Amino acid sequence: MTSINITKARAKLNQIVSEVNEYSQPITVINNRGKNAVLIGEEDWKAIQETLYLNSIPGMSQSILASKEKGISDQPSFQ
Repeated sequence: MTSINITKARAKLNQIVSEVNEYSQPITVINNRGKNAVLIGEEDWKAIQETLYLNSIPGMSQSILASKEKGISDQPSFQ
């Protein structure tokens, strides 16, 4: 993960936000007090939130994995 100190991040914030969104690579913003932060794009944040939500539903992970193993051709047809 790329990192940048907070002073440089302030000066280049617009560029950093653009890069984070374009490349989907988080950037750690380093604070001289040891309290760092991670900047990620909004779409990546939404994906993380969705994953956390799905993982919080009992049995959901197992259901997804079982569906993946079954394959799409084994699914019932609704025609």
